Amino acid sequence: MGGKGSKKSRASLELTPKEIAMLKANTKFTEKEIREWHAGFLRDCPSGKLDKKKFVDVYKQFYPQGKADSFCKYAFATFDANNDGTIDFDEFLLAIAATSQGDLDDRLEVAFEMYDVSGDGQIDQKELANLISAMYDLVGESDRKGDKDPKKRAIEIITKLDVGGDKKLNKQEFIAGCKNDPVIRRMLAPNV
Repeated sequence: MGGKGSKKSRASLELTPKEIAMLKANTKFTEKEIREWHAGFLRDCPSGKLDKKKFVDVYKQFYPQGKADSFCKYAFATFDANNDGTIDFDEFLLAIAATSQGDLDDRLEVAFEMYDVSGDGQIDQKELANLISAMYDLVGESDRKGDKDPKKRAIEIITKLDVGGDKKLNKQEFIAGCKNDPVIRRMLAPNV
């Protein structure tokens, strides 16, 4: 998601027929659903832009017991496809569709892209440990000792899934590992 899509920002708050056609072609939403999503987006973001602070506030509504801040750096970068520091409606709806529609491989690919913070096509132990810590923050998990230590978990997961032996996960290893191990999938891609 991050880095794909249009490189320019929306010029208007109105949905154009061309934009509706593009969104229908790239999601499973109907025109009516697209318009409903758009109305809700503008209600929450009257400027037509969702900045990082508002994005964190939205996440906190869904996860009030946890700290959404650290997890949001992953999610925000994925939604902000043109890397302009804000999320417009097109980016928002395409990201929603990518994370909630499509087959399992497609959704796991989106999760991988979200977690590959460095953008090098691999998730290393440090990235994975940071991700696990962020997931813990999101759900309010404070016990991070022993088997729940994020660094230890990252090493265990990479050791189990790393077919290539480079102590990193590429996209194929991540997807195959999540598909074949329900425990790992629940941890790394709980909404997929």
